[in-house]
Amino acid sequence: MNNSIINQKELLPEQREELLNTLKSRFEKNMNRHKGMEWAKVQAKLEASPEKLWVLDEMEVTGGEPDVVDFDKKTGEIIFYDCSAESPKGRRSICFDQDALNSRKEHKPADSAMNMAKNMGIEILSEEQYRALQQLGEFDKKTSSWIQTPAPIRKLGGALFCDRRYDHVFLYHNGAESYYAARGFRGSLRV
Repeated sequence: MNNSIINQKELLPEQREELLNTLKSRFEKNMNRHKGMEWAKVQAKLEASPEKLWVLDEMEVTGGEPDVVDFDKKTGEIIFYDCSAESPKGRRSICFDQDALNSRKEHKPADSAMNMAKNMGIEILSEEQYRALQQLGEFDKKTSSWIQTPAPIRKLGGALFCDRRYDHVFLYHNGAESYYAARGFRGSLRV
């Protein structure tokens, strides 16, 4: 995570209040995602980390609908994932990374998944995280999401993405420079 970018970003008090209300409402409507957790503890951690609130706002503004999905007992961190039904609308039509973007000679997308994630301060979901998210609901039934790609695959020009079809989660590959209106990426944040 690029802390120099995040440290320069802070929400105004009214933005912070609006975001906390949105997150609380989503938290309460989706208790199956975070059984045994209490909103008061989540809110206290968020209020102690204004830079993380800015990141969550970026996730929200781009259509990710971030929500709490886990608690890391070792580190004490609360883990958020993008939980929008489909791949976040504000993060679609992008290739995988900067190398892929640079390789396109024409019809370049506006950005790449890895660049956007870095600038937002989030990590793209791994295959394991993506499959864990799918245990909490049904996501990407009409869209797909880029996921972290092992270096040997990326070195050969490929990148991985997942979706849910036929009540099953599929893992696929594509050229990293490809981009589609229905493919974006999902991210995670630890607070």
